[in-house]
Amino acid sequence: MTQRALLQATLASAALLLAAPVFAQNTPIKFQLDWRFEGPAAMFLTPAAKGYFKDAKLDVTIDAGNGSGGAVTRVASSVYDMGFADLAAVMEFHANNPDAPNKPVAVMMVYADTPASVMVLKKSGIKTPADLNGKKLGAPVFDAGRRAFPIFAKANGISGVQWTTMDPPLRETMLVRGDVDAITGFTFTSLLNLEARGTKAEDVLVLPYPQFGVKLYGNAIIASPKLIKENPAAVKAFLQAFAKGMKDVIAKPAAAVEDVKARDGIINTALELRRLNMAIDTAINTPNARAEGFGNTTPPRLSLMASQVSDAFGTKTRVNPEAVWNGSFLPSAAELNVLPAKK
Repeated sequence: MTQRALLQATLASAALLLAAPVFAQNTPIKFQLDWRFEGPAAMFLTPAAKGYFKDAKLDVTIDAGNGSGGAVTRVASSVYDMGFADLAAVMEFHANNPDAPNKPVAVMMVYADTPASVMVLKKSGIKTPADLNGKKLGAPVFDAGRRAFPIFAKANGISGVQWTTMDPPLRETMLVRGDVDAITGFTFTSLLNLEARGTKAEDVLVLPYPQFGVKLYGNAIIASPKLIKENPAAVKAFLQAFAKGMKDVIAKPAAAVEDVKARDGIINTALELRRLNMAIDTAINTPNARAEGFGNTTPPRLSLMASQVSDAFGTKTRVNPEAVWNGSFLPSAAELNVLPAKK
């Protein structure tokens, strides 16, 4: 090839490159779960596995967590863009860090009712919340049920409780051994953990907070104010893709658990399917969720929770309900129609 021909070929190649369309890269989103890759994680892993996030022009990375408090602080520190955390933990962070520049905001309610409960062995003789007076309770210090226990105690006239702190893996073991009289925790976590330690479900009494005067919301999807300001379209796209996946999870939970299995091959599929179904029945597809609409909150209930958290958690400042919640990115009512009629 002559020098002139080589030059012409080079110029032609350059022209083709300039004429080629430029494809925008998908927006990266780092997402922090509240806990390990268990059944409920399917809510996020299924839309990822089915490509719903990718279709929404998002490149979503989902990491396991170690509690709602950790999810909140990691989003606050901008290590993660979005996460999944108990709304009470979000409220506590806001009220205790009023000058923090990047306080996470809840943008979609997932657990319309807190899954927290008190669990006891029936052989203890404890039958009602009032029977917990003067008893020894156990839970990790960051447990949502433990943090909210003063609200449960006030609603049920409980006093004189003594707390024993332990790491999460020891909570159910200590109840089985009789080291504590009762434990707090998410029902779908601790009840199944008790079964794994040889205790039959029928031998456990569960006292769910929502059934005993505690009207707290549970876990919500949270977002960094930085992401909200710089890329609000990405927040909306994430919630739309999540809602689409959530409909699939509720319709076919067994298939959804397989998406969790693909992420963590050592899970017990049957156990995690039960855990996911319990989460759906006790926290997601509830009367409150159907009344308020999946994903939504109501101002009166949000304000009541803000006041209760301020009192129970002894926060530095009062929780401002309007500062912790932003429902402007929620998908349409049709897209949020993910809940089947209750049987």
